Amino acid sequence: MTQRTVSISLYKNELRALIHLAFPVVMAELGWMMMAVVDTAMVGRLNAVAIGAVGLGSILYYTIVLFGFGLLLSMDPLVAKSFGAGDLEDCHHTLHQGIFLSVVLTIPLMALAYALPSLLFRLHVNPATAVASGPFIRILSWGTLPLLLYACLRRYLQAIKLARPVMFALVSANLVNWLGNWALIYGHLGFQAHGIAGSAWSTIASRIYMTGFLAMVIVHQEIKIGGGLFHMRPRLDFVRLRDMLRIGVPAASQILMEVGAFSAATVIAGRLNPVALAAHQIALNCASVTYMVPLGIGSATAISVGHLLGRKDQAGAIRVGWLGIGLGTACMSVGAILFLTLPTQIMRVYTTQPQVITMGVSLLLIAAFFQLFDGIQTVTTGALRGISNTASAMVLNFLCYWMFGLPLGWYLCFHRHMGARGVWVGLCLALIVLAGALLLVWRRKSQQLVLPAPTHEVAML
Repeated sequence: MTQRTVSISLYKNELRALIHLAFPVVMAELGWMMMAVVDTAMVGRLNAVAIGAVGLGSILYYTIVLFGFGLLLSMDPLVAKSFGAGDLEDCHHTLHQGIFLSVVLTIPLMALAYALPSLLFRLHVNPATAVASGPFIRILSWGTLPLLLYACLRRYLQAIKLARPVMFALVSANLVNWLGNWALIYGHLGFQAHGIAGSAWSTIASRIYMTGFLAMVIVHQEIKIGGGLFHMRPRLDFVRLRDMLRIGVPAASQILMEVGAFSAATVIAGRLNPVALAAHQIALNCASVTYMVPLGIGSATAISVGHLLGRKDQAGAIRVGWLGIGLGTACMSVGAILFLTLPTQIMRVYTTQPQVITMGVSLLLIAAFFQLFDGIQTVTTGALRGISNTASAMVLNFLCYWMFGLPLGWYLCFHRHMGARGVWVGLCLALIVLAGALLLVWRRKSQQLVLPAPTHEVAML
């Protein structure tokens, strides 16, 4: 067998293993996003204000809570490297620290979320939308603890190659959420009709369900393998927490830069009118659905890279990183094709209002152009996280979104009178620049993995 044949076979095996891990993670991410789709679609039958209020409230609340999610992303490389090295006890130790971190973060994040509604009027959001969003956000804040615990348990399970229970939890949670929306928004099964607030209570119920399910999976797994989790005494380890914060703070900041940029875009759209905001929110919801695919592939890539580094296989880690980037790009081409060919049909899933559909179609056509670049930047960020480099993505997200894309979008929206389309053009161009910059960083950082380690490791660009 020739060396080339061996190399091709090696790539095929690694790609097959990556897909095997990525599929349930992608399905889990899609299941997560489908909960937002269900919420938007269920309230969409009320009016345009309801669509905008739920969309604006959700994205602002999750912008805050995702900081906690970002800190917990540090569990990916830490647990994956320990698992790859066969050290299950250290995996358990990181899980304990993740639970401690989730509990500590809950109160400040809840307080920030509870204060959000008072800021909407100061940001000149359309008054009708601002009034409707307030109660929705404040109810959602009560689900912060189960949401963070879910994120912690999920990161642990995925890193030890138990991603399928996470997939099942999220898919089944959509049924819980749909039933809760049907009962609480419109008043069925003996409940009163609560409108938008009913959607928030339904979301909390589905979060509690997911957390409880994943906890039972971990208990079952420990009983099955006798892994020793229940024999360990949970204790605060400030050294491990410091390592988690070293990786997690830049990762959380990067998420805030990215999601915050789209939150800012939503606030800008909210300054226009309810129709523009509804169209923006639906188009953003659709783009977020396709984004879940490379997000899942990026998580799988980070975990796979971590496993290989734990086994001291640097060359394999580099190969898997590039394979993940290619896989994410290929999958996003499907989203681009759908947005280009079926924009009207997609919009009609959410609403029957002609003005919203017309504006939304134009936004989906813009979204089609940044799909490939969104896939590249998302998976590359995951590959970098697998080698514990999270600072590069943080810096580049800040520069590309906040120093370039959003100012350009504001200018096009209000000074060139392009409305919501101007905001989306700015975001599109930011994603193109970001994807190219992250690829260059990954190329340089991955090359350094096979070189002798420098005396002082530098985590920044």
